[in-house]
Amino acid sequence: MSLFRMPSLGSDMESATLIEWLAAPGDQIRRGDLIAVVETDKGAIEIEVFEDGVLERYLVALDSEVAVGEPLAEIRTGSATLDKIPQPVGATESSSKEKDVGAAPVISEPAASPVPPLSQDAQRVSPAARQLAAELGLDTRTLQGSGPAGAVVYADVQAAAGQPASMQEAAIEDPAAKMRRAIAAAMARAKREIPHYYLSTTVDVEAAIQWLAQANEQKPPAERILAPALFIKATALALSKYGEFNGAFADDTYTASPRINVGVAIAIRGGGLVAPAIHDTDQLSLDQVMAGLRDLTQRVRAGRYRASEFRDPTVTITSLGDRGVESVFGIIHPPQVACIGFGKVVERPWSMPDRSIASRHTVSISLSADHRVSDGRRGALLLNTIAELLNNPQQL
Repeated sequence: MSLFRMPSLGSDMESATLIEWLAAPGDQIRRGDLIAVVETDKGAIEIEVFEDGVLERYLVALDSEVAVGEPLAEIRTGSATLDKIPQPVGATESSSKEKDVGAAPVISEPAASPVPPLSQDAQRVSPAARQLAAELGLDTRTLQGSGPAGAVVYADVQAAAGQPASMQEAAIEDPAAKMRRAIAAAMARAKREIPHYYLSTTVDVEAAIQWLAQANEQKPPAERILAPALFIKATALALSKYGEFNGAFADDTYTASPRINVGVAIAIRGGGLVAPAIHDTDQLSLDQVMAGLRDLTQRVRAGRYRASEFRDPTVTITSLGDRGVESVFGIIHPPQVACIGFGKVVERPWSMPDRSIASRHTVSISLSADHRVSDGRRGALLLNTIAELLNNPQQL
């Protein structure tokens, strides 16, 4: 036997609330399968199991707040022995069976709840929609979802209840405010602890834009590659040459990551921001990067994320180009050591090598970096490499 424990989903996470089981006792599970959904300041996050086996029993009831590292479930692996579960402070050998497994009781069957455990094919519900439905006493299983993959979103619950739009804003205020407080705390810590330095450059991306137009000619709209995919891939390839920007700084030591997992900042409906990772970005084709970006965006809009996407981003890309912003300087998210920003692609007069003036598409690229790990010279080389790659899009 072994224990499935609450994973850490970020350096600032201490605990999360268990809100759904995605597997039931007796189910066969494999490494990477989604097993539960927990609620954090970032929203609802689906967490994966780390080994093959059979889900033996739950150790935590739904709606329980669970600290990082605390056991959630027991898994029968056929070889490993059950880890000794830490007893709560003050527990003794004469404690009851409940105390033998920690602060939460052992539950052999799904915990009592108005909503039974969900399978991986079951209905998806955004956190804001779940909260409003609970307040109104509505069963989300009776609702038709209009979000990505049929997810029930806030508007579906609001429509079912016949609420005016003004009530939607009031109900969403609390979760948005909670996330804003969490973001404020994390960013204040980052600015306090990380000695940031900033660089920026404006890049001629006319070749990249023309190459994209040709590459998309034969593609259906749903499969076309957009400029952000080029920016993400060019950044990933550049990071493979400058490893001091791709890793983690912790305990006064920097460790370069052997993988390049680019976190992409995506706005959440109702307020807030998350930056889940596209894993091994440098190894993916542009089509795969674009597919990953679309998938992340759709699931973030529906309020559903996966734990693996938050555990190991090695760098973050942020962009407000879709909002008309021409440049952005991000704040580094610890333990990462760099944040790269892309602005809006704009057409402007540009001085050509022959000193003529032409109308060209350009983009502003910025770097926010940790001065404990790198310096301005290396940062400039990183930005120049990204620019060179965008000038030669066929290399992407």
